Amino acid sequence: MPSSDRATTYRARLRQNYAAAFARYLFRRDEAALAAAYELGRHSLGNGVSLLDIVQIHHKVVIELLPGIEGPQELADAAATFLVEVLATFEMTQRAFQEQRAPGHTAGPSAG
Repeated sequence: MPSSDRATTYRARLRQNYAAAFARYLFRRDEAALAAAYELGRHSLGNGVSLLDIVQIHHKVVIELLPGIEGPQELADAAATFLVEVLATFEMTQRAFQEQRAPGHTAGPSAG
């Protein structure tokens, strides 16, 4: 299977998993549900999914679930918390990269 087909298949599966995990989080806001969100982000980063892909998937899933939610504030709060957890891995990776590039950072052990 060509790599573009694999990426498309992975994103479709990610969207399904994201929708299921977010729906679970809406009804049971606990650490297990947030851990599932974190794992989605970790696997996405490892599979080369872009940050923009994640945000697009998040937006589509939130829109799909909107009719089943009592109040828009409840959905907005839950969506923000869930997205932050999914993006935590991306944030840690970016910070590590920036620290590596920071002036004065040495690549190996320092000779003291």
